[in-house]
Amino acid sequence: MRVVITDDASAVANASAEVLCRQLVTAPASVLGLATGSTPVMLYKELVSRYQAGQVCFAKAKSFNLDEYVGIDPSHPQSYRHFMQQHLFDQVNIDPVATQVPQGLADPKIECERYEAAITSAGGIDLQVLGLGSNGHIGFNEPTSSLASRTRIKTLTEDTIAANARFFEAHEQQPTLALTMGIGTIMEARQILLLATGEHKAKAVKAMVEGPVSAMAPASVLQFHQSVTLVLDVAAASLLEAQDYYHWVEKMRAQTT
Repeated sequence: MRVVITDDASAVANASAEVLCRQLVTAPASVLGLATGSTPVMLYKELVSRYQAGQVCFAKAKSFNLDEYVGIDPSHPQSYRHFMQQHLFDQVNIDPVATQVPQGLADPKIECERYEAAITSAGGIDLQVLGLGSNGHIGFNEPTSSLASRTRIKTLTEDTIAANARFFEAHEQQPTLALTMGIGTIMEARQILLLATGEHKAKAVKAMVEGPVSAMAPASVLQFHQSVTLVLDVAAASLLEAQDYYHWVEKMRAQTT
């Protein structure tokens, strides 16, 4: 597990964009796993900027998003399909047909099976982008999720619902269920790139990197993955005990590349 500690959220976006752009330059037809949330917004903004500068091309890429709310129309302003169109897809040259987001209005069981089959048919995910919930969730795999789980319907925790309430109008009924790639599905990606910023993520980062592997801290399973890059700001990394070592490793890496 590579741990990259940067100065701030902007630096996290820049470093993460570098990883993703390198993937697309090396393998233009890559299958990308994408995430939503406040942290990925800055990554997507940086990717759009690099695309406009001619530094990256999405024309041959395919994408699969991690999750979507159950019972929400793709055109709803808070759907994850709408989020991706707004922040990335409509601003780069990715083929619309090549972008997949779970369908929140479909029969959940059938949709989960279809989504798993579609990922397999595409050859699997080459690079999976992840955010990190303050309770340690990845995708919508909340604490107690099976570490071998596949794409499925998941009941959101009260904390997750409360954290996302700010995105919905007071009169709206906020979704309490989501379709999400499972932890087992995520772990099959060839590479994983996780972004985390802010002091409110520090406990989850600590548990993920230096704690025991546990279903109570779903992201901790990434300790078992062979190719994970974590990009953190100093606030998110503030509780890590081995910070000096992580900085030393990056210094040595810079000297040999």
